[in-house]
Amino acid sequence: MRENDPAMLIPPPLSLYVHLPWCVRKCPYCDFNSHQGKGALPFDDYVDALIRDLDFDLPLVWGRTVHSVFFGGGTPSLFPPEAIDRFLQAAAARLRFAPGLEVTLETNPGTAEHGRFDRYRAAGVNRISFGIQSFDDGCLQRLGRIHDSGEAEAAVKLAQDAGFDNFNLDLMYALPEQTLAMAERDLERAFALQPAHVSHYQLTLEPNTIFFARPPRGIPDDDGAWDMQAHCQALLAEAGFGHYETSAYARPDRQCAHNLNYWRFGDYLGIGAGAHGKITLGAEQAVLRRWKIKHPTAYLAAAGGAQALGGDDRIPPEQRPFEFMLNALRLHEGFRAVDFEHRTGLALATVEAPLSRALAAGWLRQEADRFIPTELGRRFTNDVVSAFLAD
Repeated sequence: MRENDPAMLIPPPLSLYVHLPWCVRKCPYCDFNSHQGKGALPFDDYVDALIRDLDFDLPLVWGRTVHSVFFGGGTPSLFPPEAIDRFLQAAAARLRFAPGLEVTLETNPGTAEHGRFDRYRAAGVNRISFGIQSFDDGCLQRLGRIHDSGEAEAAVKLAQDAGFDNFNLDLMYALPEQTLAMAERDLERAFALQPAHVSHYQLTLEPNTIFFARPPRGIPDDDGAWDMQAHCQALLAEAGFGHYETSAYARPDRQCAHNLNYWRFGDYLGIGAGAHGKITLGAEQAVLRRWKIKHPTAYLAAAGGAQALGGDDRIPPEQRPFEFMLNALRLHEGFRAVDFEHRTGLALATVEAPLSRALAAGWLRQEADRFIPTELGRRFTNDVVSAFLAD
């Protein structure tokens, strides 16, 4: 371990997250800030609000370069390409965009229309993330999805026809009434579409969701869920997908740059209703968490002023190790000591005790100045991360 040398906060790479909050229908498992659209949605007014919101936050990031943009939701593909184009043009006029930066748009297959993908691509979107969840129609119905498996495959092919080869498929496992064979079949159908990236994660019953209040029947038990996870991980590896984060698998050089920046405790502006941001303020040696009010109607009225802030808090130094580890220990690559110091402003010696315990327990291993989760540590990530909670 290093001695207790002084460390400084050095601003890490910067990303831009844009939240588009409406969806066609709220899924019973969803705990995101999404709102079922009723009638014509105010696309133009919302883009105006996003631009005002961005202008309000710009002083936090003067002179810095944006390395990725991510449109999340809700269902961003409800927004017409012209709206996405107008926001990106406004953002590029205000921020320095890195050459070839990754621009991701989340897409619900039930909202994909012929011709739209060409126009999204022309607007600057170069990565699509499809919320497939399953290719089994029964599972999709039980999840409350608005698409079926045929529409999912057709949407992906429309994107491919438009020139998209960098796309992600979201798949869930341990679904109501799902068997191991069904989970494996989902992956086989996904592989046939040749995605660059697969997000494969377990259904969880989150508070404030319909499924939490009224759990569906037939959810696999812990042993059944673990069997699905283990078998599917093996299938993904055999198909050439590297497992680089807890629920993320990618072909070589196709990891999601935007999410990698989150997990490496990078910075990001959060624009839109309910969006969260994290910004390193080098001059103040502080880390700011800022988030916006959630309801779209209230956000539309307040965007561009302090009234749109849901919170504006600095992370105390004693909480930074936990927040750093909460992200970094999701990654198979782990973290370098120098990155911990630059992104928390703390010397590595401040976490010497929990690091030593994690190494002794076999949860982490050390290679030079890098700390890497072991297979055991990845199975018990919550326990490892909890060791870094402030007393």
